[in-house]
Amino acid sequence: MEDFLQVGVIANTHGLRGEVKVFPTTDDPKRFKKLKEVWLDTGNGMEALEVSQSKFFKNLVILKFKGYDNINDVERHKGKGLFVTREHAVECEEGEYFIADLVGMEVWTQEGERLGEVADVMQTGANDVYVVQVAADSPYFPRVPGKKKELLLPAIQECILDIDMEAGRMEVRIMAGLLEND
Repeated sequence: MEDFLQVGVIANTHGLRGEVKVFPTTDDPKRFKKLKEVWLDTGNGMEALEVSQSKFFKNLVILKFKGYDNINDVERHKGKGLFVTREHAVECEEGEYFIADLVGMEVWTQEGERLGEVADVMQTGANDVYVVQVAADSPYFPRVPGKKKELLLPAIQECILDIDMEAGRMEVRIMAGLLEND
């Protein structure tokens, strides 16, 4: 499991006093109101930043960090990710998971055949979609050497039967129409 979970990305500076515009990557942007500390991925490691002020503007969050008092202090951080530690993450509800915990999880069919592993999670308006990198030995797809095969699985109860975080395993039902030969 990841120790840090991304909550936003610094999109740009805001004004001349060291504030930044943050694009939230969390399902609950209002969490920034209570956030006291974030970790900045500098590209050379993680740096702790104390949040001294937060406000909202359109679909962005405006943050001010303690000790960053002019535009020159924050300019170099544009495009960098902001993270929280797992202990400061928002609690997941029953049946909810952090994307970082799903990526890399092994995917098995209800018949007990290994399908592959979760490579990514796409967030759509209706439901998430799990992008499964199909294993080379999967019986579901003929493999073409040098070509990767992906299967898109909707994150709905009819398709995702079980997620076992401890075992790092997901059990799925491949619904009609999801395979190319259906």
